[in-house]
Amino acid sequence: MALEIRYFDAIASTQKALIADLKVGKVNPPIAYVTNKQLQGVGSRGNSWIGEDGNLFFSFALRLDELPDDLPLASASIYFSFILKEVLASFGSKVWIKWPNDFYLGQNKCGGCVTNKVVDTLVCGIGLNTKKAPKPFARLDIDINDASLLQTYFAKLESKPSWKNIFSKYEIEFYKNNSYTAHVKNRIIDVRNARLLEDGALEIDGERIYSIR
Repeated sequence: MALEIRYFDAIASTQKALIADLKVGKVNPPIAYVTNKQLQGVGSRGNSWIGEDGNLFFSFALRLDELPDDLPLASASIYFSFILKEVLASFGSKVWIKWPNDFYLGQNKCGGCVTNKVVDTLVCGIGLNTKKAPKPFARLDIDINDASLLQTYFAKLESKPSWKNIFSKYEIEFYKNNSYTAHVKNRIIDVRNARLLEDGALEIDGERIYSIR
């Protein structure tokens, strides 16, 4: 996988732009769009992501056949988020992943992840407060060069760690979610009452709940 990286001085949304360009055949996966100035970022559930200038915003597209065979697409946000969490931890960060796609430091959010399927391609968008953050959000707890972070992250993705491997480590840290709620299909779920299943779904009162983001 030789992933191409395109940098933009400013862009409305790396996610929207990459999806639009993929649909008309302007670009092909594997490819990433990266910027430090995003004007109309995309968050979960169709919300916008307020991004301060200077932070890191990027989206990347991978063909489905470039992903691990055992990856449940409905839980791709967990997979991509946790791998980045591991990369950040290797640089000294204490960031953790709130189910299924939010980057947290302590009790404050410092980033997020959203995924979209476009025909035979999966597009993942990530925003990280690497430089500054509006209240009540958090700034990443380490200073890191964007290029170094992306190079390490994309190399990790290229090695195609299995879902089983990533999930086994995420499962150990899932207890950190116990004092939080999650939004799923316009519902607020108390994660303390949920059981994490092997495909990344939550089971609450016998119902299996996915968060396709």
